[in-house]
Amino acid sequence: MAAESGAGTQAVERAMSLLTCFTDEHSELRVSELCARTGLGQSTVSRMMSTLDRLGFVVPDARTGLYRLGPAAVTLGSVALNSSPLFRAARPVAQSLAHATGLGVNLAEFRDDRLFYLCNFEGPRSPKSFTMAGRAAPLHATGMGKAILAAQPAEYLYAYFAAGLAHAYTPRTLTTPAAMEPALAEIRTRGYATEVEELAFGRACVAAPIRTRGGAVTAALSLSGPLSDLDLPTRQQDLALTVIEAADELSVTLGYTIPLATPPHGPLTPRG
Repeated sequence: MAAESGAGTQAVERAMSLLTCFTDEHSELRVSELCARTGLGQSTVSRMMSTLDRLGFVVPDARTGLYRLGPAAVTLGSVALNSSPLFRAARPVAQSLAHATGLGVNLAEFRDDRLFYLCNFEGPRSPKSFTMAGRAAPLHATGMGKAILAAQPAEYLYAYFAAGLAHAYTPRTLTTPAAMEPALAEIRTRGYATEVEELAFGRACVAAPIRTRGGAVTAALSLSGPLSDLDLPTRQQDLALTVIEAADELSVTLGYTIPLATPPHGPLTPRG
């Protein structure tokens, strides 16, 4: 029985290792590529991919021999999202915000030292041909990530940079604690974060933290789009007020009580 259990565990691990080979950058793969990525033999990979095909987790292209993820994977992803209280609360809020502003609206949570996107909606000024749900992004180079970092203890910030996680994506990316600390102090004072071409050229966002019942910041909401559409020199304060109000609404939905004795966020001062 123990040997049978061990073999079953190994089969599950191998199947999962094959499924996790599929990424946005490599959404279609051949058996030979899966062998190279997992270190498994060709006969093992072929057998397991046939089983995953039969179960609907992958779909083969008869002409090219390439596999891609199948409908069963989509179903599981939908079930996972719909089971999230944060996703269920935020989806209509984000959708309405995208319609009202014309910008992109993103929701992400803090997981494994990264942002994990739960949903995004595009306004007409910020169209995308893909969904952000399920994608990961760095904390230090995004508005939502910095809104989350600002609520973490100093020990976490130093550990994050010491672990080599702060890669430079553009010349504007903050890659050291010395550069990040003043930015986080400003975020704590005013209650929102901005990101201007720190992850990608020509893009910017304004983000606000979402708090749980106990007050911990575990997620964030952002408005994003091209620099010309956000127009931060003249619109930053209005956009910040909009995203803070929406994030506060979600925090309250999750059980957080905004203190009445002191303002829930600091003064909204444009960065110029």
